[in-house]
Amino acid sequence: MLAFSFTVPFTRVAVAGLSPLFIGSGRAVVAALLAALALVLTRQRLPHGTQWLRLAVVAAGVVVGFPLLTSLALTTASASHGAVVIALLPAATAVMAVLRTGERPGRPFWIAAALGAIVAVAFAALQGGGFGGLSWHDLLLFGAVLAAAVGYAEGGLLARELGAWQTISWALVVASPLMLALTGFAVAQQLPSATQAQWAAFGYLAVVSMFLGFFAWYRGLEIGPMAQVSQVQLVQPVFTLVWAAMLLREPVGWLTALGALAVIACAALAVRTRTRRTSTSRTSARHSSTHRSSTHRTPVSLPERQS
Repeated sequence: MLAFSFTVPFTRVAVAGLSPLFIGSGRAVVAALLAALALVLTRQRLPHGTQWLRLAVVAAGVVVGFPLLTSLALTTASASHGAVVIALLPAATAVMAVLRTGERPGRPFWIAAALGAIVAVAFAALQGGGFGGLSWHDLLLFGAVLAAAVGYAEGGLLARELGAWQTISWALVVASPLMLALTGFAVAQQLPSATQAQWAAFGYLAVVSMFLGFFAWYRGLEIGPMAQVSQVQLVQPVFTLVWAAMLLREPVGWLTALGALAVIACAALAVRTRTRRTSTSRTSARHSSTHRSSTHRTPVSLPERQS
């Protein structure tokens, strides 16, 4: 989350000099080159069967959908406003994890997750000046949240089969023909010209946000449960607004500190609730297994006394 928390502010920096289409597609092309190199050097085995289709789903969500939609939205929306909508991502990821994996968190988890999403959105909205009214960039950000949630859930499952960094690497390779074509179109439309700071922001988006950050993230989702791990994202809007204040000079006051504590507390509550429920279920299963074993044990007769 620390790596991803810079994505929105750095995208906001990059779109000041580069076209959103070039940022959204070009970062994926750079990341795909790194991914292909890593896969070749480590001699990874090719995915097989339906894994290719599932990699396409991951690519559509986190390689194509989220980067392009956020880049377009942040041409007019501020970084703080972007954090308002993206704060919904933990709840969206938890829902996708439930639908895709069959995980069934209990009611306390859902209450904590919903409370965390509400607090995160309220905090980001107050800090960013509120929604005001839904506009086209709000719809783009909502679409980005949905795309990322799908990509996270499917990627977390694939990471258990292919490995964490291998999953994002193969997804980047799968999406590379499309992203290369879009990059070429963007360059033809407008020749990239930016300051050093804007190119540095683009470099971070390509190397960290699009590639290295997923190493740790998909590893966490691989360990799972994904519905629980997804709630760690609740701290991302806090980090995002802090970096936006430092890099973009947005005002930060006592509300930021209070909101940060509230968001992190909700995330901790959700994780603790899910962990406790999982632990209790495993303990109950062990006791049930032990009981069944004892009730079906074959009686052993004592040896007869020799006369």
